[in-house]
Amino acid sequence: MKYSEALQYKKEALEKADESVLQSYHIIITPADTGESAKYIEEFSKNPEDFNDNSCKKYASNDEYEVVSFRKETEEEGE
Repeated sequence: MKYSEALQYKKEALEKADESVLQSYHIIITPADTGESAKYIEEFSKNPEDFNDNSCKKYASNDEYEVVSFRKETEEEGE
C-alpha cells in the first residue's frame, strides 16, 4: 500500500487496539519489501524513540509499505 494508506491503516489499528496490546507491541509502518522491512525493524528495535512514521521512507526503495506489529523487548529480555 502507499504511505498515506499505511498511515491511515496504522491510525485505525491503534484506535482499535486493546491497551495491553499497545503496552506489549510496537505497531509500525515498514517498507513492504521483506529485506528492507527486516533492516528497518532491526534499526528501529535498537532505539524506538529515534523513529517516527516517516522514518520508514528512507529504508524503502519503492513507495510500498505495510503495517506490522511485533512484541516489545522487556528490560529482562534485553539484558
